[in-house]
Amino acid sequence: MRILILGGGWFLGRTLAKDALARGWDVEAFTRGRSGRPPAGVRHIVGDRTKEADLHRLANEGPWDAVVDTSAYEPIDVAHVTNTLGDRIDQYVLVSTVSAYQDWPATAVDETSPLWPSAPTYTENSPELASMTIGERYGTLKAGCEIAATTGAARSLIARPGVILGPGEYVGRGLKLLERAAQGRRWLLPAPSEQPIQPVDVRDVSRFLLDAIEHRLDGAYNVVAPEDHATYGDLIDMCLKLTGHRAQPTWVDPQWLIEHGVRQWTEIPLWRTPEGTWKVDGRQAAKAGLTCRPLSDTMQDFKLALDRDGLIEHPRQNQLGLEPEREAHLLAEWDKMSGARQR
Repeated sequence: MRILILGGGWFLGRTLAKDALARGWDVEAFTRGRSGRPPAGVRHIVGDRTKEADLHRLANEGPWDAVVDTSAYEPIDVAHVTNTLGDRIDQYVLVSTVSAYQDWPATAVDETSPLWPSAPTYTENSPELASMTIGERYGTLKAGCEIAATTGAARSLIARPGVILGPGEYVGRGLKLLERAAQGRRWLLPAPSEQPIQPVDVRDVSRFLLDAIEHRLDGAYNVVAPEDHATYGDLIDMCLKLTGHRAQPTWVDPQWLIEHGVRQWTEIPLWRTPEGTWKVDGRQAAKAGLTCRPLSDTMQDFKLALDRDGLIEHPRQNQLGLEPEREAHLLAEWDKMSGARQR
């Protein structure tokens, strides 16, 4: 089996490359070479997917049984790849996102739910996107990437993950939760602790995609953990266990947090109140072979990798977490309000 990874230097792309090598596959990675490096054993082709000459040079390196696109953002770039590589690839595997669903996270979604209206010609600067929020724009672009991938010459498989965690994660969600747990003192958290969550381990995503390539699977799949996989409280408990139980969780009313301007998803990672956030139907992927290891294994292995390899710097890490002074102020306000209610 011979595959080409568009990306391959970070997190999912790197995990895919390592796992494919372990299967004895021939693996090539196409990146700009500006940050991150594919693992040893991968043939690294340096180039820019937005440059026609680089794509034509890449096409001459084929053919491949599959291309796995982990770096797609603008639909027009996916269209250029599919048009240029053409019959040099047998299958196009696109890593999309649940954000491509127009109704997510407001309501529960499955693979039949409508996607954002989009087009394979869209770019980030397309006038049709000008009035959209950041989230709407992101979802629309990803939906356009799917259109471009499925209208190309190759067979296509669309993977729509939600949150991916595990070794090598650099966005900062797992990192910020572990860091906060290690700081000790009272920890402001959104109730209820029993809120189900569906993060999936990067290694489970990788195994699912490589199995899908091997079995020539096509179609679209929500690559998420089952709805009963874990709770937010389980995640917090694991962070506390891994850092010596230094912090004391204080679970507060999420509506109160919203009223006090706490930003969901960023100031408190993985907290989001819309009903459909953690109601993504993953049964179709499970039937196709997706299995999800316990969240405790994901977080434990993430910390082991972090301790071994060090922090992977990423700009988004600075956007996550509450400042200590702000958190202390919010806790004091919560105590004051709670005390007044008890009198």
